[in-house]
Amino acid sequence: MNATRTLATTARVLTQIRHDPRTVGLLVVVPSLLIGLVAWIFTDTDVFATIGPAMLALFPFVVMFLVTSITTLRERRTGTLERLLSMPLGKGDFILGYTLAFGLLAVIQSLVASGYAIWVCGLTIKGDVWLLVAVAVTDAVLGSTLGLFASAFARTEFQVVQFMPAIVFPQILLGGIFLPRDQLPAGLKEISDWLPLSHAVDALNAVATNSHDAAYVGGQLLIIGAFAVGAVVVGALTLQRRTA
Repeated sequence: MNATRTLATTARVLTQIRHDPRTVGLLVVVPSLLIGLVAWIFTDTDVFATIGPAMLALFPFVVMFLVTSITTLRERRTGTLERLLSMPLGKGDFILGYTLAFGLLAVIQSLVASGYAIWVCGLTIKGDVWLLVAVAVTDAVLGSTLGLFASAFARTEFQVVQFMPAIVFPQILLGGIFLPRDQLPAGLKEISDWLPLSHAVDALNAVATNSHDAAYVGGQLLIIGAFAVGAVVVGALTLQRRTA
């Protein structure tokens, strides 16, 4: 891999997205609006204080997964990737460049969503706010890397959507969003331990309630980061030059 080529890919992706207002709105605005809708639904109750941290994990994760996977797939379907790889650009440069671009967008998205949840929707955070933001950012980056991973196997945008039930929905169901993971039936708790979104939800809840120290949250961040790196590596190894 070459740093210059990777950064050039990053700049190209960011330039393309900057000229697409709908994608920018989907990435930056929609997760905050969804969090606000959840807070509005549970006005005058304590429910949002309980599920709010999980929403910070859920909505950015799903949005980044969809946008990244579809954008990367479009590069293959239009032949852009094949033309790029005919030049001195390797698959690693391409994947890492996309990871950096969408990682930067994930940072912006998470900062906006976290700030909106805390200062507009009134989400109470008993721990350090910077830790909450760090987890939210890492979780959004995870969504991007899993999107890159899924795009390597999909042939159409419809197939990307089909990956949602296989990759995203099990993590939502078993991640502790609807039911605490320690209350899951035997077997499902063990499965949830191997799903990265579970660790993001655990870490966000730990920061929100200040129930664990920074070392615990740091350990969860390392697990999420390991999944993200693994998705990038597998995506680079399996990426096809174009879609038939």
